[in-house]
Amino acid sequence: MYYAMDNAQIVVLAGGLATRLGSLTQNQPKSMLNIHGKPFLQYQLELFKKNGITRVLLCLGHLGEQIESYFGDGSHLGIDIFYSYENKPLGTAGALKNAERFLDDKFFTIYGDSYVSLHFSDVWRYFLSNNKPALMTVYKNNNLYNASNTIIKDSLVLKYNKRKKTADMAYIEYGVNIFCKEILSEIPPDSFFELGDVFTSLIADKQLLAYEVKERFFEIGSLKGIEDFKKMVGGTS
Repeated sequence: MYYAMDNAQIVVLAGGLATRLGSLTQNQPKSMLNIHGKPFLQYQLELFKKNGITRVLLCLGHLGEQIESYFGDGSHLGIDIFYSYENKPLGTAGALKNAERFLDDKFFTIYGDSYVSLHFSDVWRYFLSNNKPALMTVYKNNNLYNASNTIIKDSLVLKYNKRKKTADMAYIEYGVNIFCKEILSEIPPDSFFELGDVFTSLIADKQLLAYEVKERFFEIGSLKGIEDFKKMVGGTS
């Protein structure tokens, strides 16, 4: 069952260059990839609406104006879309810092190439019931869909590293996070900064909650991921 939330905000981090997809994203952003007749981003937006989230902030960079031209203010989908642009690559955390003036005190984030099976309201309630400034959703991946990169213990993320993976890492970052706006205070403005760096700092202080999700995630950051997502939503091409 999906529970409505009290006007929660979600930020879509969609400013990357998507170089891994080659010619597919040479002239369009990854979020605009056509999946059975509609852009991938529309699947995300419809997922948010289904979960009672109707305020969406898009952090855009590479060819982002195509997204705004297509979706506008989101009213035709029953949601409110706002836009934040970066003039140079800032990384995932740098994009949040760049959009700081638009952010609520607490907000969701999702990567622009992620699609998840998640009751957002359950995660929101869990976050609010724990006195921590950040939450990472995780999935017990065991290196199945991508290389696992996370260790959790006692409802906290104990270790996270996308570059130096170890054999005891059974979990993977699922794609959805919740942050208190205060975590942005340590990020320098107009600088390249990744969420991985923010996570490292939070983990060191035992401040990063873990929320385990049982359903697999989908992503369109790879050709295999695109094919898997197409099959999931219907059809094989």
